[in-house]
Amino acid sequence: MVLFSLVATHADIDLETVAQLSNGASGVATSALSGSPAVTGAVVLATCNRYEIYGEAPHADDVEAARAALVSQISELSGLNEQLVSRSFGTRTGPEVSQHLFAVSAGLDSAVVGEREIAGQVRRALITAQHEGTASSGLVRLFQAASKTAKDVGAQTALGSRGLSIVSVALDLATDLSENADWTTKKVVVFGTGAYAGATMALLRERGCTDISVFSSSGRAEGFVATRGGTALDSESLRPAVAAADVMIGCSGSDTRVEADELAEVRAESPQPLIAIDLALTHDFDPEVGELDGVELLTLESVRLAAPQEQAESLAQASDIVNGAARAFEQEREVRSVDSAIVALRRHTMSVLDAEMEKVRARHGCTAAAEEVEFALRRMVKQLLHVPTVRARELASNGQQDDYVAALETLYGITVEQPAATPATQAECPVDQRFESA
Repeated sequence: MVLFSLVATHADIDLETVAQLSNGASGVATSALSGSPAVTGAVVLATCNRYEIYGEAPHADDVEAARAALVSQISELSGLNEQLVSRSFGTRTGPEVSQHLFAVSAGLDSAVVGEREIAGQVRRALITAQHEGTASSGLVRLFQAASKTAKDVGAQTALGSRGLSIVSVALDLATDLSENADWTTKKVVVFGTGAYAGATMALLRERGCTDISVFSSSGRAEGFVATRGGTALDSESLRPAVAAADVMIGCSGSDTRVEADELAEVRAESPQPLIAIDLALTHDFDPEVGELDGVELLTLESVRLAAPQEQAESLAQASDIVNGAARAFEQEREVRSVDSAIVALRRHTMSVLDAEMEKVRARHGCTAAAEEVEFALRRMVKQLLHVPTVRARELASNGQQDDYVAALETLYGITVEQPAATPATQAECPVDQRFESA
């Protein structure tokens, strides 16, 4: 089985294109698996500044067909033409897949280097794929290794102690822009009830903010504030809350957004300035909101430009951890790839032994002598298989597993068949949690 990934991020294309590509992201994996035999597993990672699909294909020759199937599905669900979709995604295969995902999960590829939300998003992407039945066992191992790497980076480097996040940098910007930096006096309206909204609520509480209202177009605000505090808003109470707000923060990415003319009407009699922070990839606030008098608009691009540069030493340490984890993961994958060859050799050898023992029993019956012969032969076969088994794993760790398989076919006529991809079960990743959208 071969792992590959399609990657579109803020580093290569503008955030607006990333947002457009992400439309319909929740249905891509299921559609691709049902529509193409070249895709045997898929996990979708869609965040505020990246859209990535991690897939598994039966063979290296199938990767291009798998990519084409995914591009077609993304085009259909997003409404963008296939040529644009294809140009927007870079394709990674082999060790590049784990190297990139591990760096992403550790926050090294984020607009805010070392940000902590991305590790949770990687974990939730796997959980979602497992619930939908699209995560193959190979992808489960990949994402579990990525999550472990993120924990190691957080525990062993200064990146983890900084506690930086996209939300925290956005709130720092808002503090700098405010006439009054005291968050204990601010009225805040949060749009959304997903992962970013939860992180936003927690950081607002840390800064002493207590007057927080939450609106969700999907009606989830009541349940959200029940566990996190705050006031739930509906469509009627939203308008006066926005009129009185000092800060409003968009975290939902829903189809409903606050338009500039609507906000101007609601805020017509408001004496205090408003800071609008739009953290949603698909924009909760009309970009023209920033042109209104008394309104400052902060976007993901604002956050990216304001993000502090981490110390070189911390980045070097984190990169070393990521590189080492990626190498270890690839070596383990290569060793696993010869398991079928080892099983085939053992099956072949034992079938020869069983055939010979049938001859012994036919001639001498089930006597003590026959049992002694069988015991001796099985011990000899076990000893004979030891060196080929050890050698197989050594070759695999050096990337020479194909040489081993070819040798078996040449010497013994053994054809090694790779097992079909199997969907991962909940037992392989026992975390049982879901994440909400707005």
